[in-house]
Amino acid sequence: MKREPSHPLGVPDVASLDTASRGDEPGALVALGQRLFRSLMARAGNPPIEFAMASGRRLYKPPQRAVGRVIFRDVGVLWDVVRHPEVAFGDAYSAGRAIVEGDLLEVLFHLYRTTDEVGAESAKRSWLGLLPRPRDNTLETSRENIHHHYDLGNDFYAMWLDERMVYTCAYYAEPQMSLEQAQVAKLEHVSRKLELRPGMRVIEAGCGWGALALHMAREHGVHVRAFNISTRQIEYAREQAEREGLAGRVEFIQDDYRNVSGTYDAFVSVGMLEHVGTANYRELGGVVDRSLEHGGRALLHSVGRNRPQAPNAWLEQRIFPGSYPPSLREMMDILEPYRFSVLDVENLRLHYARTLMEWLERFEGKADCIAQMYDDTFVRAWRLYLAGCAAAFRASSIQLFQVLFSRPDANEVPMTRAHLYNGEPPVSWRDM
Repeated sequence: MKREPSHPLGVPDVASLDTASRGDEPGALVALGQRLFRSLMARAGNPPIEFAMASGRRLYKPPQRAVGRVIFRDVGVLWDVVRHPEVAFGDAYSAGRAIVEGDLLEVLFHLYRTTDEVGAESAKRSWLGLLPRPRDNTLETSRENIHHHYDLGNDFYAMWLDERMVYTCAYYAEPQMSLEQAQVAKLEHVSRKLELRPGMRVIEAGCGWGALALHMAREHGVHVRAFNISTRQIEYAREQAEREGLAGRVEFIQDDYRNVSGTYDAFVSVGMLEHVGTANYRELGGVVDRSLEHGGRALLHSVGRNRPQAPNAWLEQRIFPGSYPPSLREMMDILEPYRFSVLDVENLRLHYARTLMEWLERFEGKADCIAQMYDDTFVRAWRLYLAGCAAAFRASSIQLFQVLFSRPDANEVPMTRAHLYNGEPPVSWRDM
């Protein structure tokens, strides 16, 4: 992973520091870095985490009991973090230059909880007050962004996902559910919200490895066209459709959602909106508008925020390029220009926290194999990603929204949510 370049406005480059300073001996540059770091911690709400250099020099001691300790192995890490807090810390942890003593998930949970209370953007800014900007999602960059993450290799994801390769939030309808059971429950939960019936035509934007499309066709007798721009995922999904004898009812198309054509009884997108970008929300709304029949249902399932704010810079630059979790108000920019009516909003935040913890446990069980496939830096980076996301959902720094909507003249809508839980046909106002 490449490191951030030195700041052009005078922060000293690590390479220019003398040997004594890089070795963490007392000196003016180290003392200055320490003062700037403590200022950064104050802006972050003084999280209950101790920070120190490998030599034992303490950089920051929290006013309350520390839940863990972070060790910077060289002064370069200190200066990098002062310059670019999120990106530099993620890079240093990935490279083994920053060590977390204690439970990584707990340390990150308290960091996110504290920074969120004071306003997360204050801790994201460099010492010059600059915020990193996420990249755009044009047709070309969207393909590059998706390739960066989703085309790492199906063998890699198969090591720690469930047997259906579902890479989105599971739904733990019962506390004792396994990950496999909870993922099937999520597929069914979405299907019931869409009120699927045999013979219906469904369009799915961003289908992953095809689990939802196959479930809808297999369990509800619908015909699905599923779009995705990931080569590896589409190849896998097509193989699964052939293996299950569903190729006649599910068509997997390697193309961008913006090129969807035709009209359908239902529109669904699970886990794609985070990669769309707010600048493209009106265009996405237009795709739904031209695709959805009158009386049809549409559902957007997306990681989100309580309010608009910059995404985690390290996550956006190193793991999910071009990603942005929207607030509910921002999601309305997809619906409002086309007069869609919101029927239901559900937040599955804690379901995703549990899902990520399950993924992390399975990932750790395969860490040695993954290191052989890639390297130790890759393993540490993905450990930080999975633990960080689990901690962020627990801390309520990020949310998981399911928004169900239809056209405003659709009156055949359920009067209650009972059908979501008992599996019975929904009851409309005409039936009461």
